[in-house]
Amino acid sequence: MHNDKAHSVTPSRCRAVLMAVLIFCVSVASAEVTRIQVDSRGDLPGDIRYGLAGAYEKLAGKIYFSVDPDNAANQIIVDINHAPLSAAGRVEFSADFYLLKPKNIQRGNGTLLFGVSNRGSKRLLTFFNHAAAEGRKWDEPDPKSVANLGDGFLMQNGFTLLWVGWQSDVPMNGENLRAYLPATVDDGFPIEGLARSDFVLTEAMSDFTLGDRNHIAYPVSDPDSAENVLTVRDTVEAARQVIPRDQWAFARLEEGEVVPDLTRVYLASGFEPQRIYEVVYKVHNPTIIGLGPAAIRDAVAMLKYESAEALSIPHGAIERAIGFGLSQPGRLLRSFVYEGFNADEKQRKVFDGVIAQIAGAGRGSFNLRFGQASRDAHAFLNFFYPTDIFPFTDVAQTDPLTGQTGGLLAGIEPAFMPKFFQTFSSYEYWGRAASLLHTTIDGKQDAAMLDNTRIYQFAGGQHLPEKFPPRQGNGQQLDNPNDYSWMMRSLLLAMNHWITDGTPPPPSRYPRIDNGTLVDLAAVKFPELPGVGFPTRPHKAYRVDYGPDFASKGIISKQPPEVGPAFPILVPQVDADGNETGGLRMPEIVVPLGTYTGWNLYNANFGPVDEVAHMSGSYIPFATTRAEREASGDPRPSIAERYSSRDQYLGLVAEAAIRLIDQGYLLDADLREILQRAATHWDYRQTAINGRTDSSGDEAVCTISKMGKECGF
Repeated sequence: MHNDKAHSVTPSRCRAVLMAVLIFCVSVASAEVTRIQVDSRGDLPGDIRYGLAGAYEKLAGKIYFSVDPDNAANQIIVDINHAPLSAAGRVEFSADFYLLKPKNIQRGNGTLLFGVSNRGSKRLLTFFNHAAAEGRKWDEPDPKSVANLGDGFLMQNGFTLLWVGWQSDVPMNGENLRAYLPATVDDGFPIEGLARSDFVLTEAMSDFTLGDRNHIAYPVSDPDSAENVLTVRDTVEAARQVIPRDQWAFARLEEGEVVPDLTRVYLASGFEPQRIYEVVYKVHNPTIIGLGPAAIRDAVAMLKYESAEALSIPHGAIERAIGFGLSQPGRLLRSFVYEGFNADEKQRKVFDGVIAQIAGAGRGSFNLRFGQASRDAHAFLNFFYPTDIFPFTDVAQTDPLTGQTGGLLAGIEPAFMPKFFQTFSSYEYWGRAASLLHTTIDGKQDAAMLDNTRIYQFAGGQHLPEKFPPRQGNGQQLDNPNDYSWMMRSLLLAMNHWITDGTPPPPSRYPRIDNGTLVDLAAVKFPELPGVGFPTRPHKAYRVDYGPDFASKGIISKQPPEVGPAFPILVPQVDADGNETGGLRMPEIVVPLGTYTGWNLYNANFGPVDEVAHMSGSYIPFATTRAEREASGDPRPSIAERYSSRDQYLGLVAEAAIRLIDQGYLLDADLREILQRAATHWDYRQTAINGRTDSSGDEAVCTISKMGKECGF
C-alpha cells in the first residue's frame, strides 16, 4: 500500500526541490491541501484561441492532502480512526491531478468542471468535445494533437477542467490517475476481514486475478485459512457448489509451474468459460479508500475558496464547480452527495451542481472497509456487490419489506445541497436498475422529485454510444450508435446557467408509469423481428444483507452476503418499430432508419445467449426496400416506404432537431453537425444495399456487411 507523506513547506525547501524536478509550492489557507507539485506544464496542441477564454494550457502533477481525523467532515470516512497519523495528528495522502485551464484564468467562465475519473481515465474531451481517441475508445490519457481536443466545445465555453485521482487500486500503467492512500495501522492487532472476488471467463484459463478488471487486488492474508472458499455456479441465483480445497490454490501458472501468488487463484482442472466462480478469502489492513472522495472534496474546495499559485489560479477566479461523472464516476457522485462529502472541513459547499451520467440508480464500494471501487453490477458480471443499494430516489421512501427509510438527498442540509442532474441511457433500465431512481419501491407509481433535481433519459441509447459506423461487439446485434452526447452539451450549459444565474433548466424527461411509457417487462410490445431475440429479464437489484455494521460503519461482515427478494424493475415501452416512446429522443429516434434499444443479448463468444450483454444496446437497421423486408419477414416498414428521398429524410430530421433546440435539449450551434451525421447515416444505409452512396456524390468507402464490420467512414 502506497502512502505519500506531505510535509510543511518552506521557501528554502521549495528552492532545493526545484533543482531536482519541476515542483511548485503553494501556500494555502486551507489545511486540507498542503502542497501542489506540478510535474509538467505546456500549451495545448495547435496554439488555438478559444473564444473569449483565449489560449489554454495543460498541467499535471500531484496534490498533497492533510486532514483532521476528528473533524466531523472526516468522520464519515470509514476507518479514519485507524489511519496512521503525522506528528501533528493528521492523516496524510496524495493524488495525481490533470488540469486544462485558460492561460489567463480570468478570461474563463468562472466554472470548474470536475471530471471524476473512471478507473483512472479521463473522458470529458471525448464525450463533450467529440475528441478523437485511439481506435474506438472513449478515453484519451493526454491531448497530444488537435484531434485529441475535438471541436473545443468545453474550451469555447470557458470551462476550467480538472481531474484528480481518487482510486488507489487502478492499474499502474503510467497513464491512470491514482490516489495514494494509507492502509489502517497494524499495531499488532490488524483489522481483519473477508474479501470476495467473482469472475466469468470467455475462454478456459488456469488462473485468474482476485482484482476486478486487472485492478490491484487485496492480497490474501492467510492462504491456509478455513474461511477461504472457492465456489462455482451457472446462474446468478443458482446454489453455489464448493470446490474442494485440495483442487485449487492462491497461485498462478507460469511456464507450466504452479507459483504461489497471493493476488491470484489457480484451479488444477482449469476455469471453464461462462460459469460463475467466486472466491471468499481472508484479508487484513484495508486501504482507507474513503480518502479518495475526500481528495476530490478538498481539491475542488481549494480552487473555489482559496488560491492555487502553483496553478496560476488566484482567489476568486473559480466561483462555482460542477461535478460530472460517466458510469462508475456517476455512481461515485451519487455516493459522494449521499454520504456527506459535499461539505468540506470548514463546512463549505463543494459542488454547486452535480451531473451523474449513466449511473442509473446505483452507488458503489467507494467508502467501505475492504471496498473494491471498480466492482459494479450487471446481469452476468459482478454479482451482489454494494451497487444497487437502497435508497434509490432523491426523496425519502420506506421499503415495506425491510423497514429501511431513506432518500439519496433527503438528509442533505440545504447549505450543501447541489443542483442535481441524473442523466442516463436506455441501457441503465436493463443493466443498472434505473427505474428504481424514479418509482416508488413497489414499482406501482412515479416517485416525487425535489425542486433542485432533474432526470433526463436518452431514449434508445446504450451505456456509451457506439462510434459510427456501428459494429458488433459482445452482443448478437450491432452496437447502438445513437449519440445522445449532443443533448448532454446543451444540458451542461443549462446546469451552468442554473448555478450561475438561477435560470431553470428544461423539464425532466424520462419514461413514466402514469403515461404508459414505463412498464413491466411482460407489457413491452416489442415487435417480432427476424433473428432478434428479446430479453426475458433485465438486471435485477436485490435486497442484500451485508451484515449488521454495513449501513452504520461501512463494514461487510457477511461474505458472500445474504440475498433477499429483488426490487420490482420496470423498462421503457416501445412503438411498432421497437423504438422507445418516452424520454428524450434524438432526431435519429424520432426519424429512424432502424430500431435502437438499450439492450443486446450476448453472442456465444461472450456469455449466455439469453442474458443481457453488459453495457451494450442494439442497432437493428430497417430494410431498405419493401421487397427486402418482405423476403426476411420484417414487419417494420422499409426506408423506401418511409421516406421519398434523402432530402425529405433530412428535412424531417431538421424539424425534429429544431423542436429539441426550441425546448432547450439541443444547441442551435450543433444543428449543422447533427444534420451531417444524419446524412452520413442515410448514405451508410444506401451503401449497404447499393454498394455506393446516394446522390450526394460522396464516395462510398466500402460495402457494409450484414455483421457491420468496420469500414473507413
